[in-house]
Amino acid sequence: MRIVFIGTGEIGVPTLRALQQSRQELVGVVTQPDKPAGREQKITAPPIKAALSRDKVPILQPVKIKEPRAIEEIRRLAPDVIVVMAYGQILPRAVLEIPKLACLNLHASILPRWRGAAPIQAAIATGDRETGITVMYVDEGLDTGDILLERKIDIAPTDTGGSLHDRLAEVAPDALLAALEMIAAGTAPRIPQDKEHATYAPKLDREAGRIAWNEPAEDIERKVRAYNPWPGAFTEFNKQKLKIFSARIADAGGKPGEILKRGPELVIAAADRALSLTEVQLEGKKRMSTAEFLRGQNR
Repeated sequence: MRIVFIGTGEIGVPTLRALQQSRQELVGVVTQPDKPAGREQKITAPPIKAALSRDKVPILQPVKIKEPRAIEEIRRLAPDVIVVMAYGQILPRAVLEIPKLACLNLHASILPRWRGAAPIQAAIATGDRETGITVMYVDEGLDTGDILLERKIDIAPTDTGGSLHDRLAEVAPDALLAALEMIAAGTAPRIPQDKEHATYAPKLDREAGRIAWNEPAEDIERKVRAYNPWPGAFTEFNKQKLKIFSARIADAGGKPGEILKRGPELVIAAADRALSLTEVQLEGKKRMSTAEFLRGQNR
C-alpha cells in the first residue's frame, strides 16, 4: 500500500523506520518546519526529517497543514493510507478524505483514557499501572476516533516521562504494521470509544512543572518522574529555580515546603511525608547529584 507518514516528534522515528523497512510503500512524509532550538537558537530539523536525511522520500513541511497548497501536495502523493503520530496539528477534513482506505493515528495511551497532548506524563503523574499505543481512525475530534487495535505495556515504578516515551516508541511499529495488515486484508475492526470513560491530558508548559509542596509526597514524586525531561519539575531555592530530576519519599514531617535536612541530603516537607531530592540542577548550573549540589552551596 502507498503510505504517507505525518509526524514530528522523536516518538515517531522507530515507526517511520519500520515503514521504510516493511513491504509498504512510503511515498511521502509531512512534518513541521525547521525551527530555532537550543541556547544558540540554531535552525534545527524536526526528528522525523532528521531521520530521513539520507533518504529520497519526499518531505513536505507546511507551516499549517490546512493550507490549500499543503492539502494539494498530499493529495498528489495518492496515498492508500495516511499514518499520523505526534504531528502537533489537527488534520482538517480535507486531509482526512485523501487516503483511499484509512487515516490512522498512533496515540500514546489506551484510549479513551488520556486523550490530548500529554498522555505519557498524565499516566505517570496519576499513578496508572499500564498504558500503551492505540491505533485509531482519525476523525475531526481530538483523539475521539474509532479504535482499530491496542498494544498495552506496564508502567514501572521507576519510569520517567522520558523512559516511558522511549518504550512506547518501540511498541508503536509492531502495532502499526499489524494494523496495516488488517487494513489490507479487509479485516480491520472499528471499535467506538466509550465516551463516559474519556479523560484528557492537556498540553504542558514549563509552569506545569512547579512543585506544590502542599500535595502528598507520593503525588509529588510521581510528578517529578512524569515531568522528566519535559517540562521539568522545579521549586524555588534561595530565590533561584531548582530543577528536580529525581527524588525519593522520606519518612519525615514538617510544614509543606520546609527544608528539613540539608547535607548530605536535601529533604523538603510535603503535605504528609517529605521528599529527598537526589538529582537537581540550579538555574544556570549543570545537572548534578544533590550531594554535589550541596557541597557547592557550602563553599
